[in-house]
Amino acid sequence: MTFKRTGADNTDFQHLVALLDEDLAIRDGNEHSFYDQFNKIVNIRNAIVCYVDNKPTGCGAFKKYDQKKVEIKRMYVLPEYRGKGTGLAILKELELWATELNFSACILETGKNHPEAIRLYQKAGYAIIKNYGQYENVENSVCMIKAVL
Repeated sequence: MTFKRTGADNTDFQHLVALLDEDLAIRDGNEHSFYDQFNKIVNIRNAIVCYVDNKPTGCGAFKKYDQKKVEIKRMYVLPEYRGKGTGLAILKELELWATELNFSACILETGKNHPEAIRLYQKAGYAIIKNYGQYENVENSVCMIKAVL
């Protein structure tokens, strides 16, 4: 397993995000267009692509939320690589990169229809918090935080 630090212009990242969006359209149903507006990758400068035997198998990204926090975005692992620690490894790489840039915490939003994602984040040490920002009054959203410094 190897990782590449990249940005939104990386074609492997773009391909994995397209697969993620297909999956989210099914899971989120009628709410997909609401969430989709917050998940554009155009301004993503910090993305990780995970490779196994030179094949892109997963991705994740973050963007600056405020002076101290980044928001984890666009986490995805190909179905055949799930349950093997790939998502957790990508998340740890993102957290490491955020600390190198002097951020002290990571926040994120996921949905109640994504129980495996919630379990992954809790396993990684994230705690559920009050919904923030655009997710404040969204019943289906689950927001989380983890101190990384």
